[in-house]
Amino acid sequence: MFNNNRWLLIVISIIGTFLVANFVSVNIFNSFKGDNVAQTEQSKEADKVMVYDSVSGTIKLKEKISKSDSEWKQQLKPLEFQVTRKKGTEPAFTGKYNKHSEDGIYRCVACGNDLFKASAKYDSGSGWPSFWEPISKNNLGFKEDKSLFSTRTEVVCAQCDAHLGHVFEDGPRPTGMRYCVNSAALDFASQQDLENKQMKTEKTTRHATFAAGCFWGIEAAFRNVKGVRATEVGYTGGDVENPTYNEVCRDDTGHAEAVRVEYDPAVVSYDDLLNVFWKIHDPTTLNRQGPDVGSQYRSAIFYHSLEQKAAAEASIAERQKQFGGKIVTELISAEKFYKAEDYHQQYLEKRGLATCHI
Repeated sequence: MFNNNRWLLIVISIIGTFLVANFVSVNIFNSFKGDNVAQTEQSKEADKVMVYDSVSGTIKLKEKISKSDSEWKQQLKPLEFQVTRKKGTEPAFTGKYNKHSEDGIYRCVACGNDLFKASAKYDSGSGWPSFWEPISKNNLGFKEDKSLFSTRTEVVCAQCDAHLGHVFEDGPRPTGMRYCVNSAALDFASQQDLENKQMKTEKTTRHATFAAGCFWGIEAAFRNVKGVRATEVGYTGGDVENPTYNEVCRDDTGHAEAVRVEYDPAVVSYDDLLNVFWKIHDPTTLNRQGPDVGSQYRSAIFYHSLEQKAAAEASIAERQKQFGGKIVTELISAEKFYKAEDYHQQYLEKRGLATCHI
């Protein structure tokens, strides 16, 4: 009788442990599901996703990557294909990144999407690379996994849906999370490689600055242009140093809400950017765009070179033929640009909105 009771207690204990583990896993999945509502809502287009880009240091709207198994097999090594496309798992303690320690960023082996900073990696003793936080939750996707007679939270690449591993609530502070990832799902870019790429990007890109009303919508429009590498919204054209948003809204700083665009002239020309500028606002309304009234909402082109000035002058003359009213767009030399508060950067993208423009 004692032995029977003992085995009964063991069985009850096992079942209890199983139920608790499943409850915890479901809670983890639901919490990440909530975190990714913005990711789901931010683009109604199924072929685009908002992810953080480490080279530019900004959140970008990128194309989703979808390929057939035969195409993935041509690109990936056998183990990489088995793990990322078929949800396989490499043997513990065999992956090349399990004990790897070097400053840099771990990326998706299938599409190159940034996933984890090396500074978030730690030795969990599990036999697989472990991280206590991702480079951005935007860059990951989370799915409920009911395989192996339990419920776990699967982690996938947000850009190509590659299977990476699973996430558990047994990690170190400050997050308490453990992202357990297969080495075969990862590629690595050293800090030196990243710095070299950033330097190369800076040498081959140029800047353009525009004001056309509320800078949230202006930025969103330019960020969707192929060849635009980075954007930032801010204030320029006035005489107050380091203005705040509230100060600019009072309409007494002389500053306009503007967006500074970093672009690759080999991909998109300055004339192309001017065409976008004309399309996203009404250049015939003085100090006003739709319901937004004040000199901070004026239409202006801030040129960074005499070449840009000449192109803008020609563009204004050509566009004047198409508008019934007189174009009141200012054309002035680019002055000091004061970057706006962080919550204004990529404002619409972060909230899953496409535009706030008329």
